[in-house]
Amino acid sequence: MKKSIITVSREFGSGGRTIGRIVADKLGYKFYDDEIIDRVVKESGLSREIVERYDEYATHRNSLLYTLAVNSMGDGVHGLSFANQVQIAQATVIKQVADEGNCVIIGRGADYILRDRKDCFNVFVRADMASKVKRVEELYGKTQQKTEDRIKDKDTKRKVFYRSFALREWGDIANYNLVLDSGVIGIDKCAEIICDIVQSTGN
Repeated sequence: MKKSIITVSREFGSGGRTIGRIVADKLGYKFYDDEIIDRVVKESGLSREIVERYDEYATHRNSLLYTLAVNSMGDGVHGLSFANQVQIAQATVIKQVADEGNCVIIGRGADYILRDRKDCFNVFVRADMASKVKRVEELYGKTQQKTEDRIKDKDTKRKVFYRSFALREWGDIANYNLVLDSGVIGIDKCAEIICDIVQSTGN
């Protein structure tokens, strides 16, 4: 079956977003990253500030499973925190763009949200710490926080966000069709591998 949807989960600094963009351009697919935020803001009625604040972020007390379990009031409406509302709105938008087909979706648990679709190809991009530090500092510069700690903090937030609605672990290789090490293979080669596989499934 043709893989008309590609999800790219990635460690911070691994270049997963760039790889996804290259793949989308090569295949002529639509690309969704911050574009998800745009659609969530438009369709949910939530402010951009709220959506951006909780994009790919959750804590234990903001998790959807936690909220439903204790049935407590959050900081939003209808008993759900703003974090929960953003999660639900993002899931709705991700399903919508998947239905539209031929797209690359970056992060946000799309691999789990679309887990029942047979036309979805799930990729995880990782890299060694040295490669990630180099890329992060080249793209975003240095800060007072040690770059290694920035990377670990970002990935920890992604893990917690994923765990807050998925009954499995972010980064577990069993959850993906393909795992790539961009530090060894390189950005362009990773994109080429994904394109080759996706194009071969359509034959």
